[in-house]
Amino acid sequence: MRRERHTLFFGTDRKMTGSGIRSAYFGEDRGHQLIYGTCEVSIPRGHRPGELECPLFLRHLLQRPARHVVMSSVTRKTQEQAFATMADKIAGRPQRKAFVFVHGFNTSFEDAARRTAQIYNDVQFDGVPLFYSWPSKGNANDYSHDTNNADQSVAYLRRFLGDLAASRSFESVTLVAHSMGNRALTRAFMELASNLPNEELAVFNELILAAPDIDADVFRNDIAPALAAAGPPVTLYASARDLAMVASQQLGGAPRAGDTRQGVVVVKGVETIDATKADTSVWGLGHGYVADSPKILHDLHDLIVSRLRAAQRGNLEEVAAEGGVYWRFK
Repeated sequence: MRRERHTLFFGTDRKMTGSGIRSAYFGEDRGHQLIYGTCEVSIPRGHRPGELECPLFLRHLLQRPARHVVMSSVTRKTQEQAFATMADKIAGRPQRKAFVFVHGFNTSFEDAARRTAQIYNDVQFDGVPLFYSWPSKGNANDYSHDTNNADQSVAYLRRFLGDLAASRSFESVTLVAHSMGNRALTRAFMELASNLPNEELAVFNELILAAPDIDADVFRNDIAPALAAAGPPVTLYASARDLAMVASQQLGGAPRAGDTRQGVVVVKGVETIDATKADTSVWGLGHGYVADSPKILHDLHDLIVSRLRAAQRGNLEEVAAEGGVYWRFK
């Protein structure tokens, strides 16, 4: 496989920390403004789907684009410049599509970019890749810090999504959130849906909530009905092997929507996928399956690229449950 270099577009409310080999870079603090830009991320030859190749130690000293997934540059742009560049990127394509990834807890700006490029590459999405990066501290010990910063990012993420819709640049936009990023995305989208004209809201053709770190009861009672009423199909991926969800339940005091150990969340208007069997990783927390499981990536391809609903995807089987049905991997 030849080495691929992807240009990603981003929005962020992180504080810009300086420059150097990168013309702009963003740290862990709140920036109190919405910033647009682009970055370059390379995928190495021999890349394996689901892998985020990098050195085990001293990443910034030892990483090599020929062997690792590397972010090589970041460039700040005005909103107008960013959308003009996106327009150039999709000019002449049969469909004007975009993919937006919202990262989760314990994620730096750089790792958000690397993960976005890896998912975009492995799902084989033929459109514009974007990500939104809220000011996560990038440290596993700062759960409360990240929770607060995800919540305060809602206003900026809502504006970012509103700008995408108002630009009329795309025929369809797929939204994907992981972990704590679901807190920000669901709230931002709910607020946006109540204020956006229907013709602009219709550009969002799919909401994908992966391992959502959201109170399961809050999701059932408040979030899911609002998302379903907004129009776009909603897919929820959850797992019983996600140890991060176990920790989140202990911290939050209630089961999470992304955890199936105490039952699968089944809500009208949401296609819930039990991903327990698809996560075959031996090490780690079992939390990153949406990006590192080849089975999930294949399922995402069928969902995002081929536009197949759960009942049409051959790798899933339907399961009857109280209140409806859900799907699980065969």
